Amino acid sequence: MSTTRRELFSKLPAILMPALLPFGASSEQDTAMPSKMYPFENLPIRMPNKAQIRDVLKGKLATGESLEVHETTLLPGGAPHPAHHHVHSEMWLIREGIVEITVNGESHQLGPGSVGFVRSNDEHGIRNPGAAPATYFVVAIGPGADA
Repeated sequence: MSTTRRELFSKLPAILMPALLPFGASSEQDTAMPSKMYPFENLPIRMPNKAQIRDVLKGKLATGESLEVHETTLLPGGAPHPAHHHVHSEMWLIREGIVEITVNGESHQLGPGSVGFVRSNDEHGIRNPGAAPATYFVVAIGPGADA
């Protein structure tokens, strides 16, 4: 069976599309985190440094960025780790209690509904200076966030 020019040209986009995509675009889409729901009661709990951490998600977005999200509950006076810095950026979404976030030596107290952000490579730390537990979500995005 012979192929007409019309049929041949109708198949051209499918043949050329991989060559027109940015390098690795199709593989990033194929290995990206799928759409998914994360019910609270199904989140695993780990307890480093007396902090209760519920890991939510970790992986690569379809656009190539690394992403990690977890919820942490700190007891009064608690801190998950000493101040540090890394390549990825982080955002804290405070759910309950009071936290103190220190960025490059400058401290800020934040309560429920507040958001803190630290850009790549800024030194930062978080602790609970309050008398009650403090709970917040961490959203990390960028190189190494999914490590």
